[in-house]
Amino acid sequence: MLDLYVPALVVAFLITLLEMTEVVALVFALSADRSSVRPAALGAAGGAALVAAIAIGFGAFLVAFPRGDLLWVSAVVLTAFGGFLFRGTVRAYRRSRFPASTGAAEGSVAHRVAQFGGGFSVGAVETTEAVIVLLALAAAGYGVSALVGAIVGAAVLVVAAALVHDRIRRIKVPWLRLGGTSLLFSFAIFWAGEAAGVAWPGGDLVLVPLVVAVALVVRGAIGLVLRTPAPVATA
Repeated sequence: MLDLYVPALVVAFLITLLEMTEVVALVFALSADRSSVRPAALGAAGGAALVAAIAIGFGAFLVAFPRGDLLWVSAVVLTAFGGFLFRGTVRAYRRSRFPASTGAAEGSVAHRVAQFGGGFSVGAVETTEAVIVLLALAAAGYGVSALVGAIVGAAVLVVAAALVHDRIRRIKVPWLRLGGTSLLFSFAIFWAGEAAGVAWPGGDLVLVPLVVAVALVVRGAIGLVLRTPAPVATA
């Protein structure tokens, strides 16, 4: 039986779901004016597989480094990526409050080769962003849990995509991004504390109030940012 670390599994699941939702949504967008999504979907799968293969090869070298050093690296990486995800979370909240009515682009991809190339690019880029977090989890010693979480997240998204083709964007909601951002910052704090020799009260259980506290701080920060009007594009 696998010895899984549930918090790391949840982070991997959520990040994979978030990033791969972008892939699925853009694959459907690339195929909006075509009769089939297959070329773009195959391209996205190819791009994701290439990045995943590189990540697996790189991850094999992580076991050679001291865990304490890797915890510091993981904390820094998760903090940086948390900041990146925070910006997306703010955009998601802003869109939900101030929806803009824009028409879908037509004829953006003319040929199957272009669809495949576009899908490959999207798959590679978004998978790279997910892999950054997964490698950070692996570096902290939770590679198996991260892998299981990523696989489950990808499977859930594939099934959802098959069932709700034109509604896939609804999976990426503001509260989901808020949760993902809060988890990344919480694990960064937790692992930085472990690397510094902090004896967390309750061990891993301290993550529960820590995530709640960080979520409140992140939500408050989002509220402050939303008070600033978004820049208006001018022709």
